[in-house]
Amino acid sequence: MSFHHIPVLPQKTVELLNIRPDGIYVDGTSGGGGHSALILERLTTGRLICLDRDPDAIAVLKERFSERVTVIQTNFAEMADVLNQRGIDKVDGILLDLGVSSHQLDTPERGFSYHVEAPLDMRMSQSGLTAAEFLDSVDQKTLAQIIYGYSEEKFASRIARAIKTAGHINDTLQLAEIISKAVPAAVRRDGHPARKTFQAIRMAVNEELQSLERALLSAFELLKLGGRLAVIDFHSLEDRPVKQFMVSKTRGCMCPSDFPVCICGKTPAGRMINKKPVIADEEELKQNPRAKSAKLRVIEKIS
Repeated sequence: MSFHHIPVLPQKTVELLNIRPDGIYVDGTSGGGGHSALILERLTTGRLICLDRDPDAIAVLKERFSERVTVIQTNFAEMADVLNQRGIDKVDGILLDLGVSSHQLDTPERGFSYHVEAPLDMRMSQSGLTAAEFLDSVDQKTLAQIIYGYSEEKFASRIARAIKTAGHINDTLQLAEIISKAVPAAVRRDGHPARKTFQAIRMAVNEELQSLERALLSAFELLKLGGRLAVIDFHSLEDRPVKQFMVSKTRGCMCPSDFPVCICGKTPAGRMINKKPVIADEEELKQNPRAKSAKLRVIEKIS
């Protein structure tokens, strides 16, 4: 099985992780193993643990890395539990590459794309409710809130009404057509009108933001002093909680500004490695246009 995925910001990510040859590192979203391979190149006696929730990715990782790497199928939100079960309570670095992979987008039968006809699936783990079953189970008001909240789609209410009026939806092109008809003609001329709604449904089906919140907490807790957490995200709904989390870990005293001395005793738990997010350069964008919206943030644990 092949798992086509071009890693985003590969060299800069590994450089900022500051790999120790004897360290323990976790790739929380390994996919096809692009970032993992670069981390592995810098290890000698160290250890690499590859996590992914997609069974397709797990099969490829096991074949690609053989016995050199520990490969575990799990949601990255569960990383602390799965590592603790294997006797690992602290690591030197963790990478989280968020969002959907090229393989998932480009494999029609996975149901992530609005460009080709396929069963309406969208499950990263290939388990649980499919997107079709999710749409059957949710009421119109909640669906509108999800579409707007996860994509900032201005016509979320109209789209939700059209989806629920249509009844059971079997495939991706059927859903894309319903969305297209629900929005004004001007919107249909400005990129594909289904893009935002597909993103929102995918995020809801996979509970992406909920998993991200848990993963950030687990990852930082797992780091040794001096260990680093690198996160690559692709849109504001991901970037906002990542930035807020990292800022919260770098903040010291929380006393009111008019207090003459600190009485809370709070000190920063981390320091930002890059003050501004790292983005792809022109050369990378020519090779991988999907890197256009990628942002890399890195934090180091200091206390």
